[in-house]
Amino acid sequence: MTAPNAAAASGAAPRNNSESFAMLLQHPLMKPLAALFALLLVDLIFIPGFFHLEWKDGHLYGSLVDIVNRAAPLMLAALGMTLVIATRGIDISVGAVVALSGTVASMLIGGTMVMHNGVPVYEANTPMLWALCAAMGAAILCGAWNGLLVSTLGLQPIVATLILMVAGRGLAQLLTDGQIVTVYYQPFFFLGSGYLFGLPFSLYVVAAVVLAVALLMRKTALGLFIQAVGINPVAARLAGLKTAALIFFVYVFCSACAGMAGLMISSNIKSADANNAGLLLELDAILAVTLGGTSLAGGKFSLAGSMIGALIIQTLTYTIYSLGVPPEVNMVVKSVVVFLVCLSQSPEFKQIWKRKAA
Repeated sequence: MTAPNAAAASGAAPRNNSESFAMLLQHPLMKPLAALFALLLVDLIFIPGFFHLEWKDGHLYGSLVDIVNRAAPLMLAALGMTLVIATRGIDISVGAVVALSGTVASMLIGGTMVMHNGVPVYEANTPMLWALCAAMGAAILCGAWNGLLVSTLGLQPIVATLILMVAGRGLAQLLTDGQIVTVYYQPFFFLGSGYLFGLPFSLYVVAAVVLAVALLMRKTALGLFIQAVGINPVAARLAGLKTAALIFFVYVFCSACAGMAGLMISSNIKSADANNAGLLLELDAILAVTLGGTSLAGGKFSLAGSMIGALIIQTLTYTIYSLGVPPEVNMVVKSVVVFLVCLSQSPEFKQIWKRKAA
């Protein structure tokens, strides 16, 4: 009997299959995917017609479409937060940047009614492209402020971003005088509530940003550098890496993602609400990143995991509201999830668990 036949007769192939299956179960994305699948299973059982999709007026409608559409701003915020956490940082000013960027865009665009061929139409007070650039510029300046405080002045990330968390929303409220600014310019609505080829346009924006960042992380050394800074910033600096520049970059990128999220939110609600827009979004973004498997200790990060984490949070919110559970329960559930995730990443808890198991 030849060696391959002997191996087949002795059962080597099944062992290889079992080992492959075991390795698949140990994949970092398996836990968030299992959590998302469990939520979808609950929706399938308790929410009638949850998976029903309908093509109407050239658009695809259904609960799944609503979930991914509403999760788009959170996915962008989580994408930026992933790189910040990977460098051992944190950015709790994301919600304020969302409010500020949406406020700047809405105030500049606004809308003035004019007569065009005898038909009343709304025109933007400022060309929409310039308004969007101004909003993104404000967001990038916020990120540069955070990056400067953390990378150059050496402030603790949570303290540095706490400053902007308060000042950014306060500035947005000063710009709007505490009032809701309504937008009447129709083309602006397409960004957050428009459809392209039957799917929400916001999904194409998120997909383009995620794809660009993923290629940047994989095809260049940037991803490796960010991991090195997160694992040991002192060793990374001694090895010749410009750690300050890398930290500055991730905070600017995080605020840029939050700025795009703010544009989506203000476009979707057709207004700017400086008081409530993006409120507590930074907490959802941090939760999405940790659910996706990114280590709060820095170094290890997963872009795909963060996207799955954002879908988990939005699906959980949709499930709670659809089942008629009071909205306050949503906050309690999120806090419990945060607690469990922190426990799962605690080395001391893992050692205690191993000793108990032994």
